[in-house]
Amino acid sequence: MVQQCCLDPAAVFLPPGVIVPVMEPVRELLFCRKIDDGTDRVSLTLHREDFSALYPGMIRFTLAVSSKEQIRAIFRTNSFEYSPLVPLKAETVALQTADDWEQQLRTSPALFFQDHWPESPRHTPALSPDLVVIQGSPRGDGNCSILAGWAVETAHVLGKTVQVIYPHDMSIHCCIGCYQCYNTGSCVFTDDMAEIIDAVRNTSLLVVCSPVYTNTVPGGLKLVIDRCQAYHAERVISGGKQGQKGLLFSVAGRKGEENFICITRVVTAFLRNLDIEPAGEVLIDHVDAVKDIRTIDGIEPTVREKIIRLLTNPS
Repeated sequence: MVQQCCLDPAAVFLPPGVIVPVMEPVRELLFCRKIDDGTDRVSLTLHREDFSALYPGMIRFTLAVSSKEQIRAIFRTNSFEYSPLVPLKAETVALQTADDWEQQLRTSPALFFQDHWPESPRHTPALSPDLVVIQGSPRGDGNCSILAGWAVETAHVLGKTVQVIYPHDMSIHCCIGCYQCYNTGSCVFTDDMAEIIDAVRNTSLLVVCSPVYTNTVPGGLKLVIDRCQAYHAERVISGGKQGQKGLLFSVAGRKGEENFICITRVVTAFLRNLDIEPAGEVLIDHVDAVKDIRTIDGIEPTVREKIIRLLTNPS
């Protein structure tokens, strides 16, 4: 008979002040094996977790070694990691890993624990800027820079803290769709995205400034949007900050609201994927003819009013 006897390996680490319910997958304990490693009695458990509420058919397997109510080693894999041409399945990999771990624990426990370490906190508490601006244009002196500048100046006048992110000046690997972030809540790549996610994780207001490139966002901003899937996974697994708001400021060279159809859908989907509430937009068309948006009556006050409203009355 399998006993529900071991420390829950789904335990997570949250920074102070973060209060969002963790997604509770349907969890099934497949087995709990007791192993005497010579100095201590450890438990080897394998859980099957159904994430179908997130992605239809996603199953995650969590293998853990624990003793004295402490996790000492952990391994996770999920069914979405294995593409059609890969002759492996998540359950097969999890069961094989469990057998390998059990053999190592019975024959060379000291070596096993030397090679395996428990999970560390996924992130350390960081600064919490009141406003984060993602300047999605590769042009540092264009109209999106003007929009970003108005937002930053307004926040500073209010005494708020600000962080501006320039994706095109950063090292960001493209997302490869490996789905391994749903095992741990973090990406397999180590690059400048960690800084971006830290900022987005802790801010109250996120502003995305972007020109329209071929009816959508520029490539650098799209890299950020795709790689933030790891932050989506983190929120699903361990929760995140509540009550965050998002704004879109965008310019298009051609005339007509239809130029913004794709970009508004992309950015709105990006915000909602991170549980950030879309709270408005400023869309400025015909800028190829206008050249400088500072010449358009009413644009600057509109931008500043939105920043003031959301930073002083976020609810």
